[in-house]
Amino acid sequence: GTIVEVIARGNSRVVGRLHREGAFMFVTASNRRITQDVLVEPDGTGAAKHGQVVTVELTVQPGVDERDAHVKPMGRVVEVLGNATDPGVEVEIALRKHELPHEFSEPARAQAGRYPAKLREADLKGRVDLRDLPLVTIDGETAKDFDDAVFCEEIQPNSRSRKDGARAGAGFRLVVAIADVSHYVRHGDPLDLESRERGNSVYFPRRVIPMLPERLSNGLCSINPEVDRLCMVCDMTVTASGEIPGYRFYPAVMRSRARLTYTQVAAALADAKAGAATGRSAARDLHALLPQLQMLYELYERLARARKHRGAIDFETMETAFVFDDKGRLANIVPVERNDAHKVIEECMLAANVCASDFLQKNEHPALYRIHEGPTQEKLAGLRDFLKGFGLDLGGGEEPHAKDYARLLDSVKHRPDVQLLQTVLLRSLRQAVYSPENVGHFGLAYEHYTHFTSPIRRYPDLLVHRAIKAVLQGERYAPGSWVDLGRHCSETERRADDATREVEAWLKCYYMKDRVGEEFEGSISAVTSFGIFVALDGV
Repeated sequence: GTIVEVIARGNSRVVGRLHREGAFMFVTASNRRITQDVLVEPDGTGAAKHGQVVTVELTVQPGVDERDAHVKPMGRVVEVLGNATDPGVEVEIALRKHELPHEFSEPARAQAGRYPAKLREADLKGRVDLRDLPLVTIDGETAKDFDDAVFCEEIQPNSRSRKDGARAGAGFRLVVAIADVSHYVRHGDPLDLESRERGNSVYFPRRVIPMLPERLSNGLCSINPEVDRLCMVCDMTVTASGEIPGYRFYPAVMRSRARLTYTQVAAALADAKAGAATGRSAARDLHALLPQLQMLYELYERLARARKHRGAIDFETMETAFVFDDKGRLANIVPVERNDAHKVIEECMLAANVCASDFLQKNEHPALYRIHEGPTQEKLAGLRDFLKGFGLDLGGGEEPHAKDYARLLDSVKHRPDVQLLQTVLLRSLRQAVYSPENVGHFGLAYEHYTHFTSPIRRYPDLLVHRAIKAVLQGERYAPGSWVDLGRHCSETERRADDATREVEAWLKCYYMKDRVGEEFEGSISAVTSFGIFVALDGV
């Protein structure tokens, strides 16, 4: 076929580097898909200088004129982002290149500003009072928005149901309290429209683009220590074998006892295991909370065993953290390892998310499920061919289950090429997406799964909260087309991933630019059609 008409242009603004060549100024786009330079009008540079990163607004789009001659794009500089090596310029480029909304509308800011700093008596109506329950938050050192708090206690067999929600049965009572964002962000209001457009918060190495204004994300909705906060609770009974025979959802008011970090909790648990609960130790510092933390860890062990029995895939990926100096320049890149505290919270959140999906499914209320389908036949064939070269085989025939992936991963975990094999296995799977059609979660080996635990930073979680509230009130929540919402939220998630991945790649290149010519030891971490990826040791 032949293109006969351009109906709409994909770009009205382009971010790139400004260059001078003789009397002409032009911009080379940061987006490699835009292969043409943009000429800058003679009086269109403003205060921008050669070499700076700018945003140029196109006044002439590329095309072909009536004489079949190619017309070059032309524009005017409308924004100067800074010099190419200025701290933070890589984030500014990514925001504009991926069209990430990063400024809140005036109506959204005004709505956030109208909420009082403290809870009102009317806010507590119809809520269970959990302020005497010693819930705690456990997050990273730099976290500012706290979505979730947890509490765990042992339940003795045949114990009676109590006022605070504990139910009869052997095992544990697990309480996961999640910030009640839906109390403040109502369907169709300015904050809702803004958060829906964003879809999620975006976490860059040195900057966060929140889904909600900071007054809510770091304030009213954040479960900060020693302040009253509204929450939605998933109150679960967990058996000694890690099964969840019962749960209950309800709105509540809570008061976090402490803001703990993963490092703190992991150290306290390790000290307690080693019997170092006296003297100067992490266990001693958290002495009052240590019994509950140990109970959480015991619960985690039961849930983890159930997870392994279920056959869920557990990819052990190595993440990195970027360390910046006082001037905001990249000083170091360090590995970040998942410790026991990370795993405890992860299992607690998985449990609450599964209960949320089960609750909505049983009550036949539509929702956005987090679905993850197995590999396509084409990907599966490619994976099996690759594995043959290593003398390995994936079980399960033409329709392998998560258990088959898990078994293979377990068999190669001590091999020197485990990182490569793990990457290849991961890439054979499809991406997880949001959809109202529940087809299960292949990787986690769940028949149903949704996101409930992060409504401050994920719009699908906010929708799930509203749906759960609607069921509790005997109503139905209809936000529009669930299919369109699922597609939109999946796209905003991919957009955020692409932007953060690009910024991280830029920072890694910046870090290595002064080490050109040096030799490093490493291992192949991935193989693609265009070459290989190598993970460097000790960098």
